[in-house]
Amino acid sequence: MTPFHTLLTHPGGAHKDEFLACCVLLTVQAVPIVRREPGVAELADAAVCVVDVGHAHDPALNNFDHHQLPKDHPPTCALSLVLQALGLYDDAREFCPWLEVAEWFDARGPFATADWLGVDRDTLGRLASPIDGALLRRFSASARFEPGEPLWELMREIGADIVGYVRTLRERLAYLEKHAEFWQLELPGKTAEVLFLPRTEPALDDPSLGLDHFVERRGKLETVVATASPDRRGGGYGLSRFRD
Repeated sequence: MTPFHTLLTHPGGAHKDEFLACCVLLTVQAVPIVRREPGVAELADAAVCVVDVGHAHDPALNNFDHHQLPKDHPPTCALSLVLQALGLYDDAREFCPWLEVAEWFDARGPFATADWLGVDRDTLGRLASPIDGALLRRFSASARFEPGEPLWELMREIGADIVGYVRTLRERLAYLEKHAEFWQLELPGKTAEVLFLPRTEPALDDPSLGLDHFVERRGKLETVVATASPDRRGGGYGLSRFRD
């Protein structure tokens, strides 16, 4: 991306898509966040990264708005556009199931999202996180956030977690292809499998990372009943039921 000195997003009530888009962008440039409407000159200036406002999607100018897209466009949000610009979107859609839900929420609203998920609308409300609400209210409450301020620093950490997870998981899946084994168990009435991951040097920081995706990619969701992987707390192994 072209370097930028400011992140600019819309004022008023904040939503998860521009909040997370700003989080991810802070991993690219550690710059202040300003919440107001952009001017014409700012939309034409790539040094001002405009997110979720401005009615323009132009990655060359660091403009990432989706509100001008036609109603029949596949659900897309500001975070989608930012991840596309960083070359992370396809992996994020594969590895982060919450991303497609966030796109639907922002582009179609909660009622259409509930219908798409096939759940009752009241059930969807019961899944709302108080963490989301608290962060978004505090993001809505100010017009500017500077490096060093608590919320700015937390946003950068959130962005680093998202980007790090997406970039690391592809490498982890390749690692699992090389090292993981499937052990067969003869159970009453069926054959089941245990996914075994041996201990390697250097030791993995999070041995369980990617196991679920790996089993799914190998088409073994119906047969794997447990995983055995290096224990992070000692020199042995941890045995876990797979998907309960």
